[in-house]
Amino acid sequence: MIIRTGHLDDPQVIALLDLHAREMSDHSPPGTCHFLDLSGLKTPDITFLSAWDGNALLGVGALKQLDPVTGEVKSMRASAAARGRGVGFAILDHIVGLARDRGYTALKLETGTGPLFEAAHALYRRYGFAPCPPFAGYVETDFNRFYALDLPAPQFQ
Repeated sequence: MIIRTGHLDDPQVIALLDLHAREMSDHSPPGTCHFLDLSGLKTPDITFLSAWDGNALLGVGALKQLDPVTGEVKSMRASAAARGRGVGFAILDHIVGLARDRGYTALKLETGTGPLFEAAHALYRRYGFAPCPPFAGYVETDFNRFYALDLPAPQFQ
């Protein structure tokens, strides 16, 4: 698996993001869906990542800069064929590495609830994310869940 920056113009990426948008909209109450569409992922504060096995897209994810020391995990999605292969963990690990390299002290994310979101909750908890209050203008609902991961400053010797 190779994780690359960009590739938002690739037809496989566009199709996976379209599927992600449809499923998020179909499984979220009105006003609670906060995925980024293609144009939202092309802004300067977003680093978009795509995971590949040769020419086959495995998954996507993004890191959004909220402020100089805080990032947000966005648009995490594995392709149907890649589920259960550790793609989500690999992309998340890459995002955490980018955040640390940038000197961020925290990573945050918002997700939904229900069967479609259970695997995401398990992934984030397994990685060490913990529930947190809403952030960055998000509003608390019965549907949305918020997580944060503290990133300690590196210890130099």
